[in-house]
Amino acid sequence: MKKLAFAAALLALAGCMGSDGNIVYKPAEQKLPQYIKKIAVRPFANKTQQFGLEEKLTLKVVDEFLKNGEYSVAPESSAQGVLVGEINHYILTPIQYDVNLVPTMYKLNVIAAVRLLDREYNRYLWEEPALQVTKMYSAASLPGGLTEEQAREALWEILAKDVVLRTVEGFGSVSSASYKKMPPPPDVQTSTGTLAIP
Repeated sequence: MKKLAFAAALLALAGCMGSDGNIVYKPAEQKLPQYIKKIAVRPFANKTQQFGLEEKLTLKVVDEFLKNGEYSVAPESSAQGVLVGEINHYILTPIQYDVNLVPTMYKLNVIAAVRLLDREYNRYLWEEPALQVTKMYSAASLPGGLTEEQAREALWEILAKDVVLRTVEGFGSVSSASYKKMPPPPDVQTSTGTLAIP
């Protein structure tokens, strides 16, 4: 009996092996339940100091769902699933300068939290707490350069595709940055000293 159990365990382990003999982690697909046919996209919340980011990202996500066609986009009252998201970080950093210390290259980094609510059971089916998208681009004054607005548009497109892919393809289709990689929260000055926000 022990030999049979050992042989079964060995066969199960062999099924997890890659072609090079290493164990490969393959999580089970986590796709949406079959009763979800329509998805609503709730307007994204904007937790950054940049004005108007949420409108552009929300529209881009809706457009991407319409292009994909797997699920219908509907008002929240008639949808079985509701996509809820917020933009948590928007960081634009000059990373290269010319001889006059004028920025010639920028890095734009956006981190968003996104989750899908199952309205029927009032629970979240999936959650990506830190979807991160980065775009490096040349200044608009250089050939082939972009404005900050153009770089943002490129980021919204990538982020929207990731959100739709995560919804349609399931777990493992996109990777969320870990909480450890997120920028630390800002400190708040109080009358008694500095207090870090958790």
